Amino acid sequence: MNHTMTHNEEMYRIGIDVGGTNTDSALLDSQLNTIHTVKVHTTRDVNEGIVESVRRLIAESGVNPAQVRYAMLGTTHCTNAIVERKHLGKVGLIRVGAPATTSIPPLADWDESLKAAIGPHTYVAKGGYEYDGRTIVDLDEAEILDICTRMKGEVDAVAICGVFSPVNTSQEKRIEQLAKQVLGEDMPVTLSHEIGSIGLLERENASLLNGALLNVISGVVHGFEKALQGFGIQAGVYICQNDGTLMRSEYALRYPILTIACGPTNSIRGAAHLSGLNDALVVDIGGTTTDIGVLMQGFPRQSSAAVEIGGVRTNFRMPDILSIGIGGGTIVRAGVAPEEVTVGPDSVGYELLQRGRIFGGDTLTATDVAVKLGRFEWDGALTENLDEAICRQANAIITRDIEDAIDRMKTSADPVDVILVGGGSILVPDKLEGVARIVRPDHLDAANAIGAALGEVSGETERIYSLDDMTYDEAMAEARSHAIEQAVLAGADRATVQIVLTEDIPIAYLPGNALLVKVKAAGRL
Repeated sequence: MNHTMTHNEEMYRIGIDVGGTNTDSALLDSQLNTIHTVKVHTTRDVNEGIVESVRRLIAESGVNPAQVRYAMLGTTHCTNAIVERKHLGKVGLIRVGAPATTSIPPLADWDESLKAAIGPHTYVAKGGYEYDGRTIVDLDEAEILDICTRMKGEVDAVAICGVFSPVNTSQEKRIEQLAKQVLGEDMPVTLSHEIGSIGLLERENASLLNGALLNVISGVVHGFEKALQGFGIQAGVYICQNDGTLMRSEYALRYPILTIACGPTNSIRGAAHLSGLNDALVVDIGGTTTDIGVLMQGFPRQSSAAVEIGGVRTNFRMPDILSIGIGGGTIVRAGVAPEEVTVGPDSVGYELLQRGRIFGGDTLTATDVAVKLGRFEWDGALTENLDEAICRQANAIITRDIEDAIDRMKTSADPVDVILVGGGSILVPDKLEGVARIVRPDHLDAANAIGAALGEVSGETERIYSLDDMTYDEAMAEARSHAIEQAVLAGADRATVQIVLTEDIPIAYLPGNALLVKVKAAGRL
């Protein structure tokens, strides 16, 4: 009997999203239906929460672990490490661009605590290219070997950043060979052209942060793989990127910077999947913050501004997200008169179940307010001694803050559809100013984990082409095929890869008819 069934055995995928308050996980079948979801508290050692999630998913759903084919993890580890300045490795930086780029030194806009965490080894060496890939100055290999010798025993990783290296990558690649000669084959090297786009300082910052995070991501990825193996799951392991797509775990081990801020993105993708809407605002209310993002044609709207992470300017892709300090654990303080009520921005976070009033604690939170106003069924005894006037006032503030935030993310005055997700979605009333309809999909409190499990795999390219050397169509075709190759390298099935974004910008200030081309491709696993 069993023998005949094996060919149509169901294949499952697990998605896990680690947030500041909760770790959410979801089990999906091959049709991407949600079979089961689990919410556990994020623990101080994040891996414990991940292990507990996997254990409960398997135990409660009764699924055979051998049938789990893919496992996806979205994590805030890297973001938190930068913001908290913890667990960062020491990085040696070689900027290739003397004498052209010496006016602004490396780490110029970094604060002292972050500089101290990453270490003092930054050097500017001779070299670099023009915008069209012609050499400004040849590399001085003796100089590079000397710099590497000075770093020996002092750094955990090396970052190499050359002027216009995304256009011509050969100097960066040669320095990598020289660095490994001196520092050993195992020394991790980050090449800036693989990470950032054209702007030198932001690309340099992103490369330094990437090197500093290698330790952090390796703990996460290996912990996740070990947790899966412990339950007999032999799955392909993927890590979520901040553009709503996935990368293979071995790719993430080299480019941890690309995992920054993937949480809000996962919620947006999950919301689209659960609601069936492609164009809407997504309001994700967690324990600590409300994140609002914009869904455009099924993908998160990208931010055009330079992104600051922990106070450092970088220039890689990020979703356009507005975060406000309102969540289920947000603290409500009452004044003498009802109009003196204040809400947040601080939150009790994962201590909600001990400190919230309806749980027998002594702190009035946004969750207590929602329960008092009848948005959620709860044991009446604990809600009776909540002051109704204070709750109404707090509710008015919460509603107004969320309406204001929605208004700031809208592109026109017309009412928009809003998809509500996250555990804190009970904070929102059924009608909001400026909103056409509010959609509360099934499984809304695990949208982030479902978004993680859905992911497609992407690749992208950003290069300057000289139209003196080739036609416009040739330049675009070359950029498209490069983006597709990047997606396949990251784990996409070539047959399903599609171009999801192309931009080309003529660069008037450069001679030779220069054209900056950005292309992104995405496909299924």
